[in-house]
Amino acid sequence: MTLEQQIQEAIKEAMKARNTVAMNATRAIKGEILLFKTGEGGSREVTDGDILKMIQKLVKQRKEAAEQFTAAGRPELAENELAEAAVMEQYLPKQLSVEEVREKVKEIIEQVGASSIRDMGKVMGAANKTLAGLSDGRTISTIVKELLG
Repeated sequence: MTLEQQIQEAIKEAMKARNTVAMNATRAIKGEILLFKTGEGGSREVTDGDILKMIQKLVKQRKEAAEQFTAAGRPELAENELAEAAVMEQYLPKQLSVEEVREKVKEIIEQVGASSIRDMGKVMGAANKTLAGLSDGRTISTIVKELLG
C-alpha cells in the first residue's frame, strides 16, 4: 500500500471516528498531493519520497505556526497546530538523532572528498539525498558547516 493510499484510508477512518484533528491533518496532506499532481504541467506521478517531503514541510509549517500562536498568547490555537503536526509525523520515518546525523555526514564528507567549506554544496547535495526524510535540512546544514569549517 502506497503512502498516498494510507493517507486516503486515514481520512476515511478519521471521518468515521469524527476525529477532526486527524481529519484536518490528513486532508492537508492530501491537498498537497493534489497540488503536486496538478501543478507544473499536471499529470505527474507522486512517489512516497515526494509525499514524505510534503509532510515534512507541513509539519514544519504547523510547528512554526504554533510558535507564533504561543508568542501571541493563543495557546489553544498552538495546541491544535501541534496536534495536527503529531498526526502528520506518524507518516514520517523515525528521525535520526543529531549524533547519528553527524556520523552520516562524516561518512559523506569522506566519500565526496570534501576538505573545506567551499565543498559544502557537494556535501549538502549528497547529504540531502542520503538523509531525505531522516533529518531536517537545517540540522544537516549546521552539522556540515561545523565539520567543514
